[in-house]
Amino acid sequence: MFFDSWYDLARILVVGIFAYAGLIGLLRLTGKRTLARMNAFDFIVTVAFGSTLATVLLSSEVSLAEGLLALGLLCGLQFAVAWASVRWEGFQDLVKAQPSLLFYRGRMIDERLRLERVTRDEILAAVRAQGHAGLEAVEAVVLETDGSFSVVAGAGDDAAGSLRNVRGTPAQF
Repeated sequence: MFFDSWYDLARILVVGIFAYAGLIGLLRLTGKRTLARMNAFDFIVTVAFGSTLATVLLSSEVSLAEGLLALGLLCGLQFAVAWASVRWEGFQDLVKAQPSLLFYRGRMIDERLRLERVTRDEILAAVRAQGHAGLEAVEAVVLETDGSFSVVAGAGDDAAGSLRNVRGTPAQF
């Protein structure tokens, strides 16, 4: 339970070093976007990286070559999805959520809050976290595709540009 063999410890050390180096190499080849925190799809891939690396390190039934192939496959798929998303809007809509407007010009958008399962208190917390004392100074609060909140300070009509692709934005934009 506490110790099986020196071989197992040495295997974890050697495989861990090579798997880590291999993962770093793969991530450098596929670019910064591979681990970007952009949407649910990216989060899933990041979790899969961690799970695969842990399996390679701790399971003697998975060889280093198999683990590196699995990591390479994940990097390749992430690269392919990012590449396709940039080129085809329909594909992007399939794998990426759209930001949602939750608060706009002094009014909570209750329908959108319910749909996104966000409470009014969470909106207020996001506003406070951005250093605003109250909603009066806030033009809009947006739930971004990665689950974070963006608080747009009182920008008047200048907010139109940054809210253009946000679901639930008033028709005047």
